[in-house]
Amino acid sequence: MSTPSAVPAAAVPMAKDSRRWIVLAVICVAYLMLTLDNTVMNLALPSAQKALHFSDTDKQWVVTAYALCYGSLLLFCGRLADLIGRKETFIVGLVGFAAASAVGGAAGSFGMLVAARACQGVFAALLAPTTLSLLATTFTDPKERGKAFGAFSAVAASGGGLGLLIGGALTSALNWRWCMYVNLVFAAFALIVGSPLLTRQPRTGARMDVPGVLLVSGGMFGLVYGFSNAGTHSWHTTSTWSFLAVGGVLVILFALWQRRAQNPLLPLRVVLDRNRAGAYITSAVVGAGMFGVLLFLIYYMQTDLGYSAFKSGVALLPMVAVIAVMSNVGNIRLMPKVGPKPLIPLGMLCNAGGMAWLTRIQPDSHYASTILGPIMVIGVGMGLVFSGALSTGTSGVQPQDAGIASATINAGQQLGGAIGTALLNTIAASAATGYLNSHAHGKPGPGLFQQAVIHGYHNVFWVCAAIFAGGAVISGLLLRKGPLPVPGAPATRPAAEPEVAHS
Repeated sequence: MSTPSAVPAAAVPMAKDSRRWIVLAVICVAYLMLTLDNTVMNLALPSAQKALHFSDTDKQWVVTAYALCYGSLLLFCGRLADLIGRKETFIVGLVGFAAASAVGGAAGSFGMLVAARACQGVFAALLAPTTLSLLATTFTDPKERGKAFGAFSAVAASGGGLGLLIGGALTSALNWRWCMYVNLVFAAFALIVGSPLLTRQPRTGARMDVPGVLLVSGGMFGLVYGFSNAGTHSWHTTSTWSFLAVGGVLVILFALWQRRAQNPLLPLRVVLDRNRAGAYITSAVVGAGMFGVLLFLIYYMQTDLGYSAFKSGVALLPMVAVIAVMSNVGNIRLMPKVGPKPLIPLGMLCNAGGMAWLTRIQPDSHYASTILGPIMVIGVGMGLVFSGALSTGTSGVQPQDAGIASATINAGQQLGGAIGTALLNTIAASAATGYLNSHAHGKPGPGLFQQAVIHGYHNVFWVCAAIFAGGAVISGLLLRKGPLPVPGAPATRPAAEPEVAHS
């Protein structure tokens, strides 16, 4: 376990630099670009499919290519940020992601689009842990850290909903290619504004664990691909269970190797701390459970209520607003007083209650009476969860471990998302099929098909409620009571080269 007095390099001199708040804006814009991309491209897929003439079977690869590269490279890229410097990885990640987005937007064939999405995944894996580790090492004063993590948590928790809104607007007003081109705007702002303010850090002493990289990257690839394949095909196909089995074995071997490696990729001191372990598990639970809102609730609004892509995004704006408010309340007001233990379990229970409330939906339900209340409760829950988990996952780590700790949070969310997609798709399909088999007398009509689909949604929402309830129990058992340890006083630490240039 890391000592509470570990202070990230460059944190102390930046405490008085007013331009650190501009750096916060740059970090948030860069991370918003990544969170938007998780959902914005889903709305563009039908139009892209029509324009580039690829099949329904091929369509999944536009999503899977991104997820495979992103998920399998996160830990490697997190350590790379610790090894070569966060300014360098931040700039390379921005430029690379923007270039891949430009190629994807200009794609003239299915292969070109998939290749661009894969490259986006590579640079997203480099950029995601870098943004969070920059935040953790820039803001260490407890009050300022609360404000900074409040803003970042709001972006992280609400980016998926905003992606639906922006994606719907761009697809309707322009065309699907702008769902890729929009990343150039975000990247240009972060690059132009951030480059002069970020300076190179001193070496942290991190080393690259090559066997560990190969084991965990191969393991994450196998797990993400296996779960993605299960979600689109079947749990019984060879391409599903064989990849899951190989991925599981490689992850186990990785864990065993970390116990004996001289310079482990993911040191046990990072994950064996109870608070940080609780935060990493929380990220996986949220990744799995939130697909109930961002996937199936969107399906319901568009296919059953007849909402357009843009209107369904607008419908989620109240949830986004509540998330933003609660993220800041949690980080600024509550975390310094009570710590993560009451916030994360309470947020999980709010999410579970909101999901259970959504099981009241029917084919003719009204938004105000059936959807608005549940999504606002979920907004409260997500705001509390993210306000506790993100700062806890990077709290107290040594300077050379900030990148890998940040990457572990993202890896948990990515793996949880892959599991959630596969599990919830299977549950929805099985529940709908079972409903038809038990209620159909002869050839089923459109009304019965619709009721079967709604029954599938109900089952999905109940399972999401159970996932969040389980997350509340696990986080309640793991997390310690009380505020997070406060870093040692700046006066006791030697000066370090700042990440932000002084005036």
